[in-house]
Amino acid sequence: MKRSKKQAEIRGKVDRTKRYSLEEAIKTIKENSYCKFDETVEIVARLGVNPKHADQMVRGTCALPNGTGKKVRVLVFAAGEKEAEAKEAGADFVGSDDIVEKIQGGWLDFDVAVATPDMMKIIGRLGKILGSRGLMPNPKAGTVTMDISRTVKELKAGRIEYRVDKQANIAIGVGKLSFTEENIAENIKTFISALVKAKPASAKGTYMKGISISSTMGVGIKLDHQSLMAELKR
Repeated sequence: MKRSKKQAEIRGKVDRTKRYSLEEAIKTIKENSYCKFDETVEIVARLGVNPKHADQMVRGTCALPNGTGKKVRVLVFAAGEKEAEAKEAGADFVGSDDIVEKIQGGWLDFDVAVATPDMMKIIGRLGKILGSRGLMPNPKAGTVTMDISRTVKELKAGRIEYRVDKQANIAIGVGKLSFTEENIAENIKTFISALVKAKPASAKGTYMKGISISSTMGVGIKLDHQSLMAELKR
């Protein structure tokens, strides 16, 4: 892959053999940013699990204390009292059959969909449309629920959903580069703590094999994850 002179310059400032403390890594990616837009701070965790086994699938949600810095458009499939509850909680779009028809017509201007359990029977026919885009409400992701108010508020505030990929990695955005170093660190620690709690009982050996962070256009920086894990246990 051909890199720009700026990218090559930034790579030269990062010691690829070193494992940085969280504070050092955050400071480095902030100092080396050269983009005119507010880059996303991304984290990649390499796990010691086998995603081919259903009992080692790591998946869950995490409410970041300082949000993601991104405006999240929330759609809620609900009716009656739950419809009113969703609107009061701040959902951007609320409905049932009317929303299903709108999506079937090609509308997809939302980032996450939530549904009450009774709505799943009418959402089923959207499986191919929403499933392929990762937008289908799912009980495991906490997006099929009767607690509509709390779920909508958490999503709007910055709740993220994570899931291990086929290579046993989890990659996700945990904030913006414009956040303070303290807020970025707090978000990262919260996310890693959630990953630790999500460790499958069947996973053997080393669970957290490596963690790195970067900005959208920046270079990946390896963290001293063992020291970080020890700190989180205290």
